[in-house]
Amino acid sequence: MAHACLDAPSDGVVRWAPLVTRGPVLDVASGAGRHARFFAARGMEVVAVDRDAQVIPGVKVVRANLEDGSPWPFAGQRFGGIVVTNYLHRPLLPVIAAALAEEGVLIYETFMVGNERFGKPSNPNFLLRPGELLQAFSALTPVAFEQGTTGKAVVQRICAIRNHMERARIVA
Repeated sequence: MAHACLDAPSDGVVRWAPLVTRGPVLDVASGAGRHARFFAARGMEVVAVDRDAQVIPGVKVVRANLEDGSPWPFAGQRFGGIVVTNYLHRPLLPVIAAALAEEGVLIYETFMVGNERFGKPSNPNFLLRPGELLQAFSALTPVAFEQGTTGKAVVQRICAIRNHMERARIVA
């Protein structure tokens, strides 16, 4: 993740993207917008939020600092898909879960404890604890969960749906 091409969407996002069948899709802490562009290219309505101003063709970009105590810029809005990669601000985890629409898909992946041996991030405030995404999103139905070493980083990934278990679909 940390050393991957920053223009290409992450492998986990690409793998689980077919589960996102409707928008809008929210790309949280979007950076340059690699995932926003990916979902826009799939014909989705996409909203990207980041603290830095960006121009991403075909995407509504919202500039907001999600960590300064300001209100969530999407109060009352629900998203058919939410993507978060390489970002962790624990107070946002319940807010993100609440912003997911019924039948919506969450794809979240970031670094976890153990990544310090590969470099940054190494601060425990920015590293997930084992199983933390499962706990944080326990109200959602997990479709996939991974944690461990990729060879370049130690990561945790979850794909989860807000629905009843029997409606979860496995992508081959």
